[in-house]
Amino acid sequence: MNDAQLKIGLFAIGLDAYWEQFEGLKQRLENYLSIVEKKIAAIHPQIINAGLIDNIDKAFDAGVRFRKEDVDIIFLYVTTYALSSTVLPVVQKAKVPVIILNLSPGAAIDYTSFNNLNDRTKMTGEWLAFCSACPVPEIANVFNRTGIAFHQVTGMLHNDDACWNEIKEWVEAARVAKIMQYNRLGCMGHYYSGMLDIYTDLTKQYKYFGGHIELIEVEELAALRKEVSDEEMNERLKIFYNEFDVQQDCDEDELKKAAITSVSLDKLVQKYKLGSIAYYYKGTGNADNKETISSIIPGNSLLTARGIPVAGEYEIKNVQAMKIMDSFGAGGSFTEYYAMDFKDDVVLMGHDGPGHIAIAEGKTKLKPLKVYHGKVGKGVSVEMSVKNGPVTLLSVAENKSGGLQFVIAEGESLAGPVLEIGNTNSRYKFSIGARKFVNEWNSFAPAHHCAVGVGHISSKIKKLAQLLNIDAAQVC
Repeated sequence: MNDAQLKIGLFAIGLDAYWEQFEGLKQRLENYLSIVEKKIAAIHPQIINAGLIDNIDKAFDAGVRFRKEDVDIIFLYVTTYALSSTVLPVVQKAKVPVIILNLSPGAAIDYTSFNNLNDRTKMTGEWLAFCSACPVPEIANVFNRTGIAFHQVTGMLHNDDACWNEIKEWVEAARVAKIMQYNRLGCMGHYYSGMLDIYTDLTKQYKYFGGHIELIEVEELAALRKEVSDEEMNERLKIFYNEFDVQQDCDEDELKKAAITSVSLDKLVQKYKLGSIAYYYKGTGNADNKETISSIIPGNSLLTARGIPVAGEYEIKNVQAMKIMDSFGAGGSFTEYYAMDFKDDVVLMGHDGPGHIAIAEGKTKLKPLKVYHGKVGKGVSVEMSVKNGPVTLLSVAENKSGGLQFVIAEGESLAGPVLEIGNTNSRYKFSIGARKFVNEWNSFAPAHHCAVGVGHISSKIKKLAQLLNIDAAQVC
C-alpha cells in the first residue's frame, strides 16, 4: 500500500562561520552529501534531502520540512564540526529515530601533502574536511539528554563495505518497521484454551508495532465459501497441482473443499486488506464451520507464500514474528520443537497447519490429514522442510516487565531424515549445540512457537528492535 512507503530524511551539518575562512570547503562537503544521497537512494529511492544545515534558521526550516514530509527515519551525515544547537531543531520536531553517519571521506589524511601545504588556513580547511568524528559526542550527549533515540554508523564514504552494509540494514529495518506500522492483522476465531503461553494483550501489540487488528468471525469465511463458483474452485485446484506435490492418497472431495476455502480466504483478505492472519476454531457444533476449518491449510499456505503469513492456534505474537521475517525477505514459517536428535546434535522443528512453501526445500507435499492434532483431524495438510542452509529463528516474546522482547537465534537447516507425518519438519543445527541451544532459548521464556526464515538476519532484526524500542536477545 502507498501509505507504507518508507520516507527517509537526510541532512548534513556544517558551520556557516567556516565558509568565508576556508575556500572550497562548503562545496566539498556538499559534494560528499550528494555522494551519500546517491548511495542511500540505491538502497531506497524515497529520500527527502534537506541539504547542508549550517545555522539555526536552516535547522528550524529543515525540522518543519521533515515533519511535513512525514519522514520515518533521519540520516544525519556529519561532514565536519557543527554546533549541536543547529542539529537539535532539525530532529526534535520530527520525533523519529536518527542514524548518525560519521563518515570520513578517506581512510586517512595524506599527512605528507597536508604538512607540505605551508599555509595554516589551508591546513585547517583540509583538516575540517576530515573532521566528521569531532562533534559526534556532543550530538550524542544532547540527543540523550533531550530524549531523542539515535544510533551510529562509523566508517568511510568510499571503499567500506561493512559500513555501507550497516547503513543498508538500517534502511531495511526502517522499511520493515513501516510495514508493521500499516499492517492489518486478521484474528479469526479464538484462543486455544490449553495454551496459556500464547495469550497476548492486543493493545500491547498496537503499542509496539502499530497497524490494525481486525477481529473476524469464522462464520464470515464459511459464508464466503458458499459463494465460490465451480469455475473458481477448478482454477484453484489447478494452482494446487502446480504449487504442491499432491499425493495420490489425497481425497478428491477434500481437495475440492480446500480449494473452495482457499478462494474464500483470498476474498476475506481482499475485503479487510489483511497482511497477516492468526486463526483457531474448534469447529464443533456447526458443520459449516467445521468444514471450513478442516480445509484451511492449503489456502493458508498459499497466502503465507504470497507475503500474507498465517499462524494457526491463534498465535498472534508469532504471526507478528512471521510478518517481520517475511518483510525482511527471509520467509517466516510457523514452527516449534518436535524432537531432539542427540546422535546428530540437531533439533527437529516444525508444525502442523500452514507452512511457508516459498522457502521449502523442493516442492511441498500435500497429504491427507487423518489423525487428531488437538484440532479437527481431517482434511489435507502440507509437508515440507525449510531450504537447506543458514536460517534465523525469531520469537516475539513478553519479558518479565511486561514489554515485548525479540528472541533470536541463527542456525542451519540440514538435509536428513524427518518425520513424514504431513507437517512442516526440518533439522536445525546450532553453533552452540542442540542441548545448549534449547536451554538458552527456553531461558528467555518465549511461547513454544517461533518463526523460521532463510539466511542469517539477526543483525537486521536487532536494528528493527532498536527502532521499535523492543528488547532483543540473541541465543546464537
